Amino acid sequence: MRVALFITCFNDTLFPETGRATVELLERLGHEVAFPQEQTCCGQMHFNTGYQREAIPLVRRFVEVFGDYDAVVAPSGSCVGMVRELYPMAAELANDKKLLYEVEELGDKVFELSEFLVNKTGVTDVGAYYPHRVTYHPTCHSLRMLKVGDAPLELLRNVRGIDLVELPEAKECCGFGGTFAVKNADTSVAMLGDKLRHVLDTEAEICTAGDNSCLMHIGGGLKRQRAGVRTVHLAEILASTEER
Repeated sequence: MRVALFITCFNDTLFPETGRATVELLERLGHEVAFPQEQTCCGQMHFNTGYQREAIPLVRRFVEVFGDYDAVVAPSGSCVGMVRELYPMAAELANDKKLLYEVEELGDKVFELSEFLVNKTGVTDVGAYYPHRVTYHPTCHSLRMLKVGDAPLELLRNVRGIDLVELPEAKECCGFGGTFAVKNADTSVAMLGDKLRHVLDTEAEICTAGDNSCLMHIGGGLKRQRAGVRTVHLAEILASTEER
């Protein structure tokens, strides 16, 4: 299957190791992975902060860049949620029926990494090895918007050497929410405090998730507390093997 990597601007700028791990993982599983260098931001930040019409050119750009691939995979439930759920709204706002048709057609081919592996290709064991105590935080967009369900946990349960521990109150938001953490800082910090307490209760070495945005928020809190717990993206765990 010819797969395009939608890296997302957040990962490309701050967490390039996640993109490299995603490519390594997909290629190990036999996929031909392309990285369209013409890709840009999906427009989520604009759309969610009131600049919806300004996001429309980015929607058109995404369709132009990714329209010809068999599948588009991103290590981010948040950005995939934007493409699948909010692009049709943007096309309707633009009053562009052709664009609406294109985004609906493309939306069926855009996947968050874990749902692509488990739900699209039927793979739950990727041959990973990761000898650490790990807890998993299900991010809001993957959980509520994309409904990836247990796909990330199915993958983690098949990682050799892992000690996977359940996160208490896992479905609670970590408090990031993009610009929510800036505009509503006090509320965000309070929500983060609850999440950190639950992570620490697991005595895990690693907290993982499918979105680096949430992991940056959680990881920042853990570092400020000098908790000794690291945050690692799901893709990096799944790409890890005994040979490393």
